[in-house]
Amino acid sequence: MTPSKRAEIFRRLKKANPRPTTELKYRTPFELLVCVILSAQATDKSVNKATTELFKVARTPPQILGLGLRGLKRYIRTIGLYNTKAANILKTCRLLIERHQGRVPETREALQALPGVGRKTANVILNTAFGQPTIAVDTHIFRVANRTGLAPGKNVLAVEMKLLQAVPEEYRHDAHHWLILHGRYTCLARKPRCPECVIYDLCEYGAKVK
Repeated sequence: MTPSKRAEIFRRLKKANPRPTTELKYRTPFELLVCVILSAQATDKSVNKATTELFKVARTPPQILGLGLRGLKRYIRTIGLYNTKAANILKTCRLLIERHQGRVPETREALQALPGVGRKTANVILNTAFGQPTIAVDTHIFRVANRTGLAPGKNVLAVEMKLLQAVPEEYRHDAHHWLILHGRYTCLARKPRCPECVIYDLCEYGAKVK
């Protein structure tokens, strides 16, 4: 795929959605961190439903710790892997208080040192909370990048590295959200909605639906 074609893809995605953002509901970097930890193998809708009630009673690391393990589980038990996620969130809260004065750190290294935070989660926080031009590759982005020919790769890290090189700088900050939303609502896994796609003619997928 040529640089001009890649630029046109993002020009069209921007035109269709000028201000893309996460569908997770949050007010602070810490709330976003909790949401993203909970979102692993879960839908944003299910996370928002749980955190709407959770954040009414606990919105900071000390407040979450105050709930205790049993209390936290009560709010997130509808989310998959909630036992592990609850334990990780409490451990993360302790580390935020001990090492970062209760604030979410703004570096990848510090974020990935937190329980339940991998590279993808760190990229989401750096991008969405702190405005850094990172790209968090989830299943949607991995599929879109490979299917369209935008940035093919055998694993998520390879796709991330290719996207950071391939996406024009002016679009890099929002590329993460555009690609996720495109994969979530248009470039579906089983039956892509090609006739509705704004980049249909630019996509290099060999089995496009007409």
